[in-house]
Amino acid sequence: MTKRRRKNPTKNKSVTTEYEPTPQDRAAAKAYAERENDLPPLSPLKIQKVDGVTHVTTDHPEQPYDKMKLANALASTDDAFIDGIITQLVKVRSQDQGVDEGGVNFMVSVIRGIEPQDQMEAMLAAQMAAVHNATMTFARRLNHVDNIQQQDSAERAFNRLGRTFTTQMEALKRYRTSGQQKMTVEHVHVHEGGQAIVGNVGGGLSKKSEPTS
Repeated sequence: MTKRRRKNPTKNKSVTTEYEPTPQDRAAAKAYAERENDLPPLSPLKIQKVDGVTHVTTDHPEQPYDKMKLANALASTDDAFIDGIITQLVKVRSQDQGVDEGGVNFMVSVIRGIEPQDQMEAMLAAQMAAVHNATMTFARRLNHVDNIQQQDSAERAFNRLGRTFTTQMEALKRYRTSGQQKMTVEHVHVHEGGQAIVGNVGGGLSKKSEPTS
């Protein structure tokens, strides 16, 4: 009587090893976690039309919490302001086929990333999101022109929108600094018989001190 050999159940089976993150992977994960803590994500907005009326909701089981997150992102606790901004964003991303839900959420994400500090900054951030959206639209059209006239038209619009966005960024910076100028204080060594210059050396009027004795 011959003995039957038992088959090794692990034979011919590929052995999977757990992935070991590289130092670059760990650094990326750490940076992502820090950014996520600084700027907690919002629940995606869900947009539906019922009987011609647009309803904006989220999947969060407790809607008030999501509303507070959105209020923080828009730097306002005024329901009329928050609803107004969201309604405007929905209209910007509306087409004949319906509302581009992903596009609305992208614009909200742009505003949140700018981190407005008040309603004025939130409005400017919304305009920046709209201008960016239009800029990319004309960038796409530049790649689908059929003649020189269409190319010139799309190129002009693209350039104007790009300049507008830059102007908006400068306006936001000026508003946040309230027009304050940065002053740098440095040590100035004045030798005997020399003069010390007080003020902006780079240009404009300057005030000179009396010669040292």
